[in-house]
Amino acid sequence: MKFVDESQIEVIAGDGGGGCVSFRRERAIPFGGPDGGDGGDGGSVFAVADANLNSLADFRFNRVFRAQRGENGQTSEMTGHGGDDLEIPMPLGTLVYDIETEELIGELTHVGSRIKIAQGGFHGLGNRRFKSSTNRAPRRSTPGSPGERRDLRLELSLMADVGLLGMPNAGKSTLLSSVSAARPKIADYPFTTLYPQPGVVSVGQSKSFVMVDVPGLIEGAADGAGLGIRFLKHLQRTRLLLHMVDVLPPDESDIAENVRVISGELIAFSEQLANREQWLVFNKIDLLPEEERQALIERTLASLNWAGRWFAISAVTRQGCDVLCREAMIWVDAQAPRSEDQLDKPEVDESADADPRSNPDSGASTEDDQQS
Repeated sequence: MKFVDESQIEVIAGDGGGGCVSFRRERAIPFGGPDGGDGGDGGSVFAVADANLNSLADFRFNRVFRAQRGENGQTSEMTGHGGDDLEIPMPLGTLVYDIETEELIGELTHVGSRIKIAQGGFHGLGNRRFKSSTNRAPRRSTPGSPGERRDLRLELSLMADVGLLGMPNAGKSTLLSSVSAARPKIADYPFTTLYPQPGVVSVGQSKSFVMVDVPGLIEGAADGAGLGIRFLKHLQRTRLLLHMVDVLPPDESDIAENVRVISGELIAFSEQLANREQWLVFNKIDLLPEEERQALIERTLASLNWAGRWFAISAVTRQGCDVLCREAMIWVDAQAPRSEDQLDKPEVDESADADPRSNPDSGASTEDDQQS
């Protein structure tokens, strides 16, 4: 199925049923009076989060959604049946905008989220509602009000804990395929990733986080160059960014320059996104001898004046990948919202057993080289 992250739909809520004009007619009751019932309310339209969907592709052809109309009132003071509400399943992370007003109606942030996107019409009133001491035989009723009609724009922003960014061919897709069950396209030419690809990374029992890979960025991406600008919004819902760099560019100075270029594009796109937690990940270290690799990393960090965390991995051989995923899991857990009961409990330092600095062969930074 083709990945679609933007779509336009029309939603039409059900009209309210009309009121009934009727008079009671029974033997031996010559003045039965009005008994026309009210109509039923029209059905409303709701957007509902569905964890089984990951794209807006279902809205490419089916663009009009209509809720059921309310039934008209009937005799014997019988109220018409209300129209059934219409629930439209949408993937998690969907933002719903009103095209006419550009208003954000709501967003689906968790399973079970339910947003009313079109209000059903109100029922009409039957003639029994207009009976009074001075008007005992009213022949008046009201029609139901029309249901709300809206043209909506749907935008999908994938929800993930960890996002991968970097230049094309930095190894983002390879890393995702190595640590999760996701199978993105991998090839030796740029822009093999044409749409965001999420994957679930499992770290131990009952421990996992979602990682998302987006198309590689190039200079000028914030102005529309390349493919990445269209999908940068998918990183806005991530809490941790892994900035991947290739340790074997044509020129060694390109490593630091590539990092600066991507950082500049993030700032141009969203300053809030640029200020998010970032870790530098040196990839393809299996292609360099250990001494040469360490010297290159030290020169790059000094050139960038990098003060954040960094890791050295090989996505192909998985060297250092387990350490990176464990540290990411610890960070994600530490940043997760906690209840009041959890806040009262003393924290257990889980990083002591999983600290990459305790294993010099893990491919992660040492105590002298890394600043947490």
